[in-house]
Amino acid sequence: MSTISLRLPESIHKRVKELAKSEGISINQLISTALAEKLSALLTKEYLEERAKRGSRKKFDKALSKVKEKGPQP
Repeated sequence: MSTISLRLPESIHKRVKELAKSEGISINQLISTALAEKLSALLTKEYLEERAKRGSRKKFDKALSKVKEKGPQP
């Protein structure tokens, strides 16, 4: 595990401290979890953008044409 020094405005530090306490976790754990969630969102967006570049409207239409026409279920 690595260590970083992080400078936060007092207002953010106060809120993080309060939130971590209310969740019953350490500030480090709260920040690590929040950062992991943000990374996950950014990497997912990047992954989907790359996949979209490989997409083909022609192949999509071909696959969709194989689906039987059916109305919505009640």
